[in-house]
Amino acid sequence: MNVTRPMLAAAAAVAALVLTGCGGSDGGSKEASVPTTATGSLEHLAAEVKCEPNMQTDADEIRQAICKNAAGKFILATFATDRGQREWINGAKDYGGHYLVGRKWVAVGETSTVTALRKTLGGDIEEGTDHAAHVSGDPSEGATHSGH
Repeated sequence: MNVTRPMLAAAAAVAALVLTGCGGSDGGSKEASVPTTATGSLEHLAAEVKCEPNMQTDADEIRQAICKNAAGKFILATFATDRGQREWINGAKDYGGHYLVGRKWVAVGETSTVTALRKTLGGDIEEGTDHAAHVSGDPSEGATHSGH
């Protein structure tokens, strides 16, 4: 199966929209005992966090599944190349969301979910664009979107 960039961007957009929302902070320490970043196949990473992956995309460039465990629901994706991963993340971040990023893999979900996954998988947390910052809060100004 040949996956194009528009298909990857669409998959990223769907993942971000399905899994993100208004999540609060877990209130805990952000750097509390982060393990060495995990590596391996999508199935290996899913097993590490005790979820049964529901495969959505199984292509040479990207493998993507929906997972659910005690931490919550999330998207888990693995990539053939570092460049493919970075392009996917950069496209997906335009839709907001919270991303746990490892070498050739990413988990996308609520803040509390990716924070919990990080305790097992390691990695770095990245945030998507907060579109609320682009909306004027003054009702007299018509609360308009500033554009990109």
